[in-house]
Amino acid sequence: MTAFFIMIAMPIMLLFVAAGTIISLQTNSIQESYDVEADTIQIITNPIQILNRLTRGIYNEIKLAALKEPQKLESETFINHLNGELIDKYSFIAVRKDDEFIYTGNDVMLSNIEKYLQRFGEYNTDVDGGMYVNGRSPFLVKAQDFYFTDGAEGTVFIITDLNTLFPQIKALASQTMISFLFILIFTALILMLWIYRSILKPLNVLRIGMSQIKDGDLDYSVQSDTEDEIGQLCEDFEEMRIRLKELIDNRLKYEEDIKELISNISHDLKTPLTAIQGYAEGLIDGVADSPKKQEKYIQTILSKANDMAILVDELSFYTKIDCNTIPYSFKEIDIREYFDDCIEEIGLDLEMKNVEVQYYNELNQNTKVVADAEQIKRVINNILGNAVKYLDKPKGILQLRLHDIGAYVQVEIEDNGVGIPKSDIPYIFDRFYRADASRNSKKGGSGLGLAISRKIIEDHAGKIWAVSELGVGTTITFTIKKSDGSVK
Repeated sequence: MTAFFIMIAMPIMLLFVAAGTIISLQTNSIQESYDVEADTIQIITNPIQILNRLTRGIYNEIKLAALKEPQKLESETFINHLNGELIDKYSFIAVRKDDEFIYTGNDVMLSNIEKYLQRFGEYNTDVDGGMYVNGRSPFLVKAQDFYFTDGAEGTVFIITDLNTLFPQIKALASQTMISFLFILIFTALILMLWIYRSILKPLNVLRIGMSQIKDGDLDYSVQSDTEDEIGQLCEDFEEMRIRLKELIDNRLKYEEDIKELISNISHDLKTPLTAIQGYAEGLIDGVADSPKKQEKYIQTILSKANDMAILVDELSFYTKIDCNTIPYSFKEIDIREYFDDCIEEIGLDLEMKNVEVQYYNELNQNTKVVADAEQIKRVINNILGNAVKYLDKPKGILQLRLHDIGAYVQVEIEDNGVGIPKSDIPYIFDRFYRADASRNSKKGGSGLGLAISRKIIEDHAGKIWAVSELGVGTTITFTIKKSDGSVK
């Protein structure tokens, strides 16, 4: 838009202004010089027609005298009178008798044009505009033939000097051309300045920015002061730089997380493997010399193998989260019955770990939700597993409460464990995050449980969050959307 204005609109506007000013000045000058009223277009397109009007009245008077009173044209007094009226119109009268001029209003000018004047009877007196004669100087000539009283051939000439008019017209053309050239130069300078400020300068900034990014400096910011297409390009480049930096930072963070995950996996797999290896060697070496002891060894091996299976399953599920390909089987389930069964299943195991489960179900009968029962169970197991892992009281207490909150069912799982620092709460649902790395390395775990839980709950159109107080305990809450009857 700016380029269009500078290259086309502005020159046209300036040219019109300059041409209008020049034409107006020169037109006024012509009108003042010849004392004639006419519009600008007529003066420019047909100036001789305008000058013809100046002498039309006197020429008609001469023509009438030639037809009715030719003797008046022999009167020097009459001719002097007419010539006096023509002086202010840059014109004069010349009278020729046969081949000799017997009267002239301006001898010098007549000498410049005399040889170009036609003979008696050669003029077409029906042409009102006169005849243009270009000798050493340009003149407009009107002629009227008549006969003297002695029978001699006579011609009266009205000769108008065009030297005053033509320089003004030439000045008009030259001034217009000079103005046009000046406007072109001025426009070129403005365009060059605009190109430099709007195109070359931002492009140079982009070039430097690209060079910095090529050298690995992703903190170099590209800014533009313009709001045109180049400015938008700089903004897009800056957004690309920021996005690229975020992607690289995330990638580096991801690689660090992967390294930490591998380290955790190595530790978490090594512990049960060492135990399995030790108990298996004990069985082989006959250390377990009684059926009861052998059963205990086998149970321990089975338990450690189950721990490994859970860890491998969690890692496998994590890869599906990373690729966003978690398999779901959504069905309409009775959430009250579902949690009743769930508590029965996990209650015995928790009691063996000296953990008391307090269950409060405030839902109405036949409260239905749309969910994948297996994945919701994974969420519950992950939350309960974390809670049991960090219980620090002689007797652990877990409370599971279900509430009806309108369109959703709200599930609260509260423990009386060590709690989580407030500064860590916003990050506990991030992948690989551990509030206390040293403590967690002793407790085991991949750091994926809560991240997996959040992903599952969000895919169920719910939310999950945590509230905790150090030394008191932690409450994990999540919601599940109720069924509207569309899924069976």
